[in-house]
Amino acid sequence: MTRIGFIGLGMMGVPMAHLLHAAGHELVVQDARPEVAASFVDAHAGARIAQGAADFAACEVLITMLPNSDIVDAVLAPLAGVLEPGTAVIEMSSADPNRTRALAARLQEHGVTLIDAPVSGGVKKAVAGTLAIMVGGDIPTFERVRPVLDTLGKAISHVGPVGAGHALKALNNYVSAAALIATAEAIHVGAAFGIDPATIVDVIQASTGRNNTTENKAHQFMLNGSFNSGFSLALQAKDVGIAASLGRAMGLPMSLAQDVYAMTTEASETLGAGADHTELYRFVGKA
Repeated sequence: MTRIGFIGLGMMGVPMAHLLHAAGHELVVQDARPEVAASFVDAHAGARIAQGAADFAACEVLITMLPNSDIVDAVLAPLAGVLEPGTAVIEMSSADPNRTRALAARLQEHGVTLIDAPVSGGVKKAVAGTLAIMVGGDIPTFERVRPVLDTLGKAISHVGPVGAGHALKALNNYVSAAALIATAEAIHVGAAFGIDPATIVDVIQASTGRNNTTENKAHQFMLNGSFNSGFSLALQAKDVGIAASLGRAMGLPMSLAQDVYAMTTEASETLGAGADHTELYRFVGKA
């Protein structure tokens, strides 16, 4: 049993924290919405709500699952001098890799080691404990917290130094977004030509254009109009923006990424803050 602090009980965070509780770990949780934290504690005997930074002091591991780097910095900065030296912070949000490196350096000044371990797979795999987890950071810390990560995911990869996990997550989400847009455009054009949309998806899925959208999104969330995959369009646009920014910092223009970022950002602004990322399908159809 490990004493784990868990901050961020969103659509992904709740099932992840649930799995850690089910595995027997002692949990101290916190969320920006007190009622969400209270609901989680009510459903998980022994879990406690952190009332302040001091409640995380005794945790051996602290996990953050938050929307962006601004919130990650705001949450972790007050904890830098509170966490005991030797505490491992597992930053599992989708964040800016350069800011992650800077944050890790600040925490290290207090003897706290941060590794970044963003995830891929969505709510379905979070519930099943089969997430893909991309880890950046020093190997000894990675090996020490590996049992915790094993509870949450099945494809766990150490991908490089701190920040590398967040970099690869953003790049992965850029590739995913580009494939979703290409698939949506192909469906709409094919349908305008007179081909049944379901047939278009099935044939692409059986051909060289096969991708995660044709396999897991088109029938399930797009063609049926449900648009409820559990991953927001705003977060997708943010991740594509991180990937494009990383490309510029590396001296690589990533012109397609710039286009994908522009389209996902426009779609998010047009469809509203609550739009699911699969709603790019209907945005493309109206363009």
